[in-house]
Amino acid sequence: MDHRTLAIISIAGSSLDVLGALYLAYDLLGGEHGPLRLLTRAVTYGALFAVGIGVPLGPIFGIAVGVTHGITLAWELSWASRGCPDPGFWYDAAASAIRGMGYGVGAAWFFGPLFGVIFGAMCTVSQVVAYRIGIRPTMDYAAAPRPRITRRHVWSALNRTVGYSLLAGLLCAWVAHEPQRALGFGLRVGLTIGLVTAVLSGSMPMVEWAADKIPERRMGVLGVALILAGFALQSVQYWVTLLDIPMQ
Repeated sequence: MDHRTLAIISIAGSSLDVLGALYLAYDLLGGEHGPLRLLTRAVTYGALFAVGIGVPLGPIFGIAVGVTHGITLAWELSWASRGCPDPGFWYDAAASAIRGMGYGVGAAWFFGPLFGVIFGAMCTVSQVVAYRIGIRPTMDYAAAPRPRITRRHVWSALNRTVGYSLLAGLLCAWVAHEPQRALGFGLRVGLTIGLVTAVLSGSMPMVEWAADKIPERRMGVLGVALILAGFALQSVQYWVTLLDIPMQ
């Protein structure tokens, strides 16, 4: 185990403790009209993206994409759940820029800051264009207790797979000057993003249904579970010392 991995585990544990405390304080934070419904969406979508992206592309890529997507998706889908109209161009641009920043940070981890800046900027532009033609997270919005995916969701995932594969591969060959890795990296990025998009699109109705229907008592149970999980993760650093596990 290296020091960086241990630090990530400890930070994750502290974050779970904070989330657990917020869920236990559900009533103090305004109950069903408070911010925890928004927080539930942000944590759920962020975790799904972090795991889905992080497993094939690494923890830094996964965390960067998970945080940025969790924040923006939570706000957009909360807005849609209240029946509000689309917020307009400037919000679309801001949400796209935040997500593009996550992709840029993840890409920079592989090939340096210049690659990350260009990749993030191009991801931002492509997402703004997608918003303008009607491809957005809230399209075909519906809350339901079971998975649901539409034809438009499938086409969106396929377009993202092809688009991100070409974008990542071309930039890898041009900016990073590594044509031998360009095809493999581009395919890995495109397939990962496309697959995660398809899975999230199908799972979104269940997440939305749970976010609006979860009872108060389960909020408290979830809070206790998160605190216990956080405590377990934070204790890893002490077990490493106690068991004399070598560090790199």
